[in-house]
Amino acid sequence: MSPIEQTFAGKVALVTGAGKNIGRTIALDLAARGVSVVVNGRSDRSAVDGVVAEINAAGGQAIGCLADVSDPAATQSMIQAAVAAFGGIDILVSNAGLRRQTPFLEMSFAEWREILSVALDGGFILARAAVPHMLGRGGGAIVALSGISTHVGTPNRCHVSASKAGLEGLMRALAVELAPHAITCNTVAPGAVNTVRGTSAGALPSSLRDSGPPLGRKADMAEISAAVRFLAGPEGRYITGQTLHVNGGAFLT
Repeated sequence: MSPIEQTFAGKVALVTGAGKNIGRTIALDLAARGVSVVVNGRSDRSAVDGVVAEINAAGGQAIGCLADVSDPAATQSMIQAAVAAFGGIDILVSNAGLRRQTPFLEMSFAEWREILSVALDGGFILARAAVPHMLGRGGGAIVALSGISTHVGTPNRCHVSASKAGLEGLMRALAVELAPHAITCNTVAPGAVNTVRGTSAGALPSSLRDSGPPLGRKADMAEISAAVRFLAGPEGRYITGQTLHVNGGAFLT
């Protein structure tokens, strides 16, 4: 059977930051296609349990795991829970991240490190824990979530931009190193998306808020999920080391 003839059936995915917004949509999307999903959140147990309940009620399979992805021990325990529940892991969606709005000259090193520890350190820690289990299953897919601000630059978010730029670099490096093991590594970089923004994220950057992208609207979360699903699925098996921009033309490559 060729790669594009395969399906998601029997696959296992871990989606981090999956209690709400884009992560939740990705988890539900993969589950609807037969993927067993580990739904991760850092502290909101009710949100995670709610996504798990949605998946199970629809006939899918899911478990919830609270874990801080910047904590190697907690992350390793979460991977072990996935293996115990579903037998392994095939897809890692590294979506967890923190957003803050702080002017550079007011930004403390502690805040800088907090942001990088989740998106960038977390991306490394997650991949390091998951890849050994992918090796035993003949390959896998890692998809990380970046963002448009990494490419266009936005004020007051240098820590967020740096963390996502580093994450994209990590995916490119891992794409080359893990290619012999049939593990693809890619990044999806959304533009403005219709999500519920936390107060710490601040207002949408003016460059996106005022004029909007050429397509004239924000993305639906399902459009971001579709990009992740494509890269993680059988039709994306020949794509690795790439950043897929989903931004309505706000940033052109």
